[in-house]
Amino acid sequence: MKRLLSLACVAAAALFASAAATAQAWPAKPIRFVVPFSTGGANDLLGRSAAEGVSKLLGQTVIVENKPGAGATLGADIVAKSAPDGYTFLISAAGIVSNSMIKKSMPYKDSDLVPVVMIGLAPSVILVPADSPYKDLKQFVAASKNGQGFHFATAGTGSTPHFVAEMLKQAGVTNITIVPYKSGGDSVTAVLGDNVAATSEASIVVLPHIKAGKLKAIADTYEKRISAYPSLPTAIEQGFPTVNIGHWAGLFAPAGTPPAILERMSNELRAVVMSPQFREAMVPSGVEPVPYTLAEFTAFIGRERERLGRLAKSANMVAE
Repeated sequence: MKRLLSLACVAAAALFASAAATAQAWPAKPIRFVVPFSTGGANDLLGRSAAEGVSKLLGQTVIVENKPGAGATLGADIVAKSAPDGYTFLISAAGIVSNSMIKKSMPYKDSDLVPVVMIGLAPSVILVPADSPYKDLKQFVAASKNGQGFHFATAGTGSTPHFVAEMLKQAGVTNITIVPYKSGGDSVTAVLGDNVAATSEASIVVLPHIKAGKLKAIADTYEKRISAYPSLPTAIEQGFPTVNIGHWAGLFAPAGTPPAILERMSNELRAVVMSPQFREAMVPSGVEPVPYTLAEFTAFIGRERERLGRLAKSANMVAE
């Protein structure tokens, strides 16, 4: 028995030493960050800022590759099927949680990707036309209860704006018709053209329109006010605690990536997110840095899967 215990200890020590050596040797070549969206959006901006910062800390090039398509599934599938060696990561958005809830088939399993670190979040802003009579979310909800019908634009089934619309339904906006568009840009254009009564979209996308007086913001759906637009009350502050979601971005890796590499990447990128330089680059545009640790980000993903899964099921969300 003592000999077996001794052998087990030696094996454990060897495994630990091997993991430590792996982390120290890594990265020995350029790292790839796959962004599953086109250039210029919130996810892409966060990914590029994260890549630039962590490249300096790791002393290695980090290449950003945009692989849009299939509601972010294309890019996620590329990473899920990549070698788990610490050289390919995904800059993921909320679709990493919701896609498997609404799509009839997926090219990869949720378990094929593992969380590494949270990067940032652009609060979703509920918008109405500039000449709308509603000054806040309370007035908008009250009007719906009084029989006023609303068309609410979304970026498609299962998008963050779609979840906002379903949350509004549960909060009492009873007379609302959801109108799916192909993108968030299209849905914002629909409100600008007064073709629909409202939509929601990431703060980084809509703040220029709001500040120019082209759109009116009636609530943000994050847990706190937007640093770049602090005069806008949250939905929670206005009495709607379940209207709570944001356009977040985080780093994922293929399952099987050595834990030592995941931990090091998480720590280094978290240091980037907490830096004054990152904050100065992101906050004015409407993005909030969210430096979750690996454990905190993993717990966040678990909570989001549970609560959004319940909502998707009750709303019968199914991708077109």
